[in-house]
Amino acid sequence: MLKTDTLPVSSKALDVIPALDLQAEYAEIREEIRAALDEVLASQNFILGPQVQALEEDVARYAGCPFGVGVASGTDALLLALRAAGIKAGDEVIVPAFSYIATADSVSLLGVVPVFVDIRPDTFNIDAAQIERKITPRTRAVVPVHLYGQPADMDAVLGAARNHGLTVIEDAAQAIGARYKGRRTGSMGDLGCLSFYPTKNLGGYGDGGMILTHSKEFAENLRSLRAHGTVKHKYVSERQGWNSRLDEIQAAILRVKLRHVDRWTAARRANAARYDKLLGSILDVRIPRILDGCEHVYHQYTIRVAHRDRVQRRLAERGVASTVYYPVPLHLQPVYASLGYRRGDLPQAERAAEEVLSLPIYPQLTSAQIERVTESLAEAVKN
Repeated sequence: MLKTDTLPVSSKALDVIPALDLQAEYAEIREEIRAALDEVLASQNFILGPQVQALEEDVARYAGCPFGVGVASGTDALLLALRAAGIKAGDEVIVPAFSYIATADSVSLLGVVPVFVDIRPDTFNIDAAQIERKITPRTRAVVPVHLYGQPADMDAVLGAARNHGLTVIEDAAQAIGARYKGRRTGSMGDLGCLSFYPTKNLGGYGDGGMILTHSKEFAENLRSLRAHGTVKHKYVSERQGWNSRLDEIQAAILRVKLRHVDRWTAARRANAARYDKLLGSILDVRIPRILDGCEHVYHQYTIRVAHRDRVQRRLAERGVASTVYYPVPLHLQPVYASLGYRRGDLPQAERAAEEVLSLPIYPQLTSAQIERVTESLAEAVKN
């Protein structure tokens, strides 16, 4: 299978259509970015300064939450959210079986047991109907993932969680700006976690993340946890904490890009609509389905196709990059072998891992490139 864990190259460097073209994005906003960087360098404030505070306010307002707490990565956002919610070693947390490893890794890093639930085959998100049967006396939280940029069925998730007094922590790393029945992702649970990894719809030029919440108590707790457990006095730690501070350079870059994110999302949706039209007649390709009441932001445009690895190789031969998110479901990851899951336990997640293929969907993609991708795909799926 093709390697999928490297950052994309520009289409200008090779005669290919890349999975993502960050150079084209940068060309659109170069002067704004340079001005923002100059401002930070002139200030000589580099950690948790005015840019971070402004970004926290901007992103929280955008998401419809009163509080945002910037941290060093999306994984740290999940980790600190779990700790702020009082999740401790020996507890159990329900997570979907099909997601990036960070969704489960942040749970197990705290000595907490991830309990995997299968996904809906149509949306790739957690099957909320299966949550309650996985709840035990040790269950403390549910972490729904808004995978590929489409919200999970949050009414069903929240209903199951509220019936059992569980905390809901949204993994919205891929879904900034998406809406579920009018509500932004990250704003519906007790805590919402964002990633600013460079490939995200709102991505920095390095790692970064943020936690959203409606709770002042959670926000204050999180600010302490990200700074070695300090509360009132520097160099006085009142609890176990982390070094998870968002830096000023990333915050300044993200504030610039936040001004463009709605425009870029509109372009992603237009590209997705064109794919839907062109791919709809290819019988061997299943295009994404949008759940009623959801507004997808298309972090990824992910199809399902038989003989996926062969199709991916054929696309690469035709100069079309594609990516597999994700080739191994979480319950079958080697790190969780001790939990005793076996192939066949969560069949929808396992089948998705064999069939998913993400096509280029970035805002700077041209109509001609989309046509070339679809023509190449039509050839690639032929026997």
